[in-house]
Amino acid sequence: MEISLQTCCGTSEGTSRPAGDNAKDEDQESVFMPNKNGKNYLCYLPKVEKSKSGKPSIQLNMSSMIVESEKRVKLKTPDELLEALKEQCFVRQEGWWTYEFCYQKTLRQFHLEDEKVVVQEFILGVYDAEATAKLNENLSDISTLKDPRSKDASQRYHAHHYTNGTMCDLTNQPRETEVRFVCSEPPRAMINSITELSTCKYALTVRCPTLCKHMLFEEERPVWYIINCNELPDDYKETERSEESTDEIVMVTDIKYPKNESED
Repeated sequence: MEISLQTCCGTSEGTSRPAGDNAKDEDQESVFMPNKNGKNYLCYLPKVEKSKSGKPSIQLNMSSMIVESEKRVKLKTPDELLEALKEQCFVRQEGWWTYEFCYQKTLRQFHLEDEKVVVQEFILGVYDAEATAKLNENLSDISTLKDPRSKDASQRYHAHHYTNGTMCDLTNQPRETEVRFVCSEPPRAMINSITELSTCKYALTVRCPTLCKHMLFEEERPVWYIINCNELPDDYKETERSEESTDEIVMVTDIKYPKNESED
């Protein structure tokens, strides 16, 4: 959640409120805040309800709206959007190794001598339609996942499974790879990264602009709130604070306000 703080004086147009104004909106809470120079402000914060997931309810409501819209408008599935990659191969070089990924065909790792002759080669997996279906069988028609290893936890991906690669000497099992397609804005598809998750088991990430046509593959955007603050006059009395509703939030600070005589 992002917060934008606006401060204003009591005479500013549009956002100003009298310091003792009790007619605040029901969806707002008031907080007394000093700045670093000790000047006091009365700020109005929006009440933000959070779900059990910890996300603002407004963000969850937006997701619900998307799901509801899918019931009325048939959206293309990820695999339908990825059909643009058919008959295409993508190459990425990382140090000694070169990786070649051919959509729904094979993923191989090899080393070129003099940039022409392949002197060492491993097949990291062959497209497995059955394993891919099993991977996504417990998901919705959208079949999106989130990568727990990703720096951006909100990044969704659609996965294909590539199995039956070159036999691994360390595990005595064929190499296999999970290919993860993510939404990306660049004008063309490309291999973003390849990682060895465990011995001879890999994850290949492919950046694919066509997935961005599906709204559920867009990154979650932060929710912004604007907080309006009014500068309090120097002679502002705490009696005016006591008129505020008892369920409001009051920020405790190191500044000591003078006590009202009636409280003695």
